[in-house]
Amino acid sequence: MLVKKMIGEVELTKDLLLLLCIGGLYSLSIALSNTFVNVFLWKQSGEFSDLGIYNLTVVILQPLTFIMAGRMAKKMDRIIVLRLGVIFLAIFYVTVLLVGARASEFILLLGGLLGIGYGFYWLAFNVLTFEITDPENRDFFNGFLGILNSIGGIIGPVLAGWIITRYIGFQGYSIIFAMSLGLFAVAVILSFSLKRRPAHGRYLFKEALQERKENKNWRMVTNAHVFQGLREGTFLFIISVFVFISTKSELALGTFGMINSFVSFISYFFASRLIKRNIRKKAILIGGIGLYLSIFLIVFDLSYGRLLLYSGSIAIFYPMLLVPYISLTYDVIGRAKDAAERRIEYVVVRELFLNLGRAISITAFLFAIYFFNEEISIPVLLLILGSGHTCIYFFIRKIELSS
Repeated sequence: MLVKKMIGEVELTKDLLLLLCIGGLYSLSIALSNTFVNVFLWKQSGEFSDLGIYNLTVVILQPLTFIMAGRMAKKMDRIIVLRLGVIFLAIFYVTVLLVGARASEFILLLGGLLGIGYGFYWLAFNVLTFEITDPENRDFFNGFLGILNSIGGIIGPVLAGWIITRYIGFQGYSIIFAMSLGLFAVAVILSFSLKRRPAHGRYLFKEALQERKENKNWRMVTNAHVFQGLREGTFLFIISVFVFISTKSELALGTFGMINSFVSFISYFFASRLIKRNIRKKAILIGGIGLYLSIFLIVFDLSYGRLLLYSGSIAIFYPMLLVPYISLTYDVIGRAKDAAERRIEYVVVRELFLNLGRAISITAFLFAIYFFNEEISIPVLLLILGSGHTCIYFFIRKIELSS
């Protein structure tokens, strides 16, 4: 009864709980180390261009891997594809541990490994989410996964920051990367308990792409994902580096992440419980506007205090946007032509458009710092790219789903 009061009238299955656990372990691992990878590289090279190239490699390899992983998911068990993703992510951390203080010399290799790992992992995770959840429990799943992400974010960054500051040089980084490696190993073990999902059918990637011409809802969702990627591409790495530059402290960066995740934890809980299907579009609009206005807290003043305010602000508005937006996306896929047969292909196409936006974003960032003064061009670029989440509404408002 206590569980029912906390989560509402939602049917919980073994596979749904296992997928949440795997997603939670992934989030904790990423929270421990992923933010610090960019700072790790920054401390070695001190060049924004190196960070841009590293992250551009990730967002190029990720969709290419998605296409290949989609074909594999039609030929073999989806769980195997999930394990491949976790294994490549583990190889990424092994490589970081091996190259150590020379990591900035291997940015293409590291970015490629991470992109391949992301591609396999998120293709499988998204397809499994689509198959294991349904319209009745999808908002709960996305909301509760957000809560797990937040818990990992509360624990991970501040713990990692504390560990790094306790050791001289890059020894602390080695410890947190090794911890992430261990968490991925546990995720692989858990995946063996998921129900096998054998593959069948042809790989209809071109047909899923061409569906944009016939299906307005699908066209609007994929267009929206380009604009989502516009903000994410640059913001996902530049903010953490800004925090480190303003404080020269990994512990301060960990505190930034902890505040963001603590507020997110509360926001995701309420978003998953309060945002119903009939108010999804309004929630997406309010969330998008809030995320854009938050940029003005930092764009003209990069003090640590303002960065903390920014951290709390986006933690309120991201759940408001993402919980209904992700659910709406899956609902559109579920109503698309031959969804049961093409669900993998639709997930692949969605990822292509999302990473197209990210690639455009990072390319614009590299262009700006190569040809213009960094101190002037970066704030202007953030104001332009930061509007991406607000633009999402102008596409999804045209989506019409029958009851």
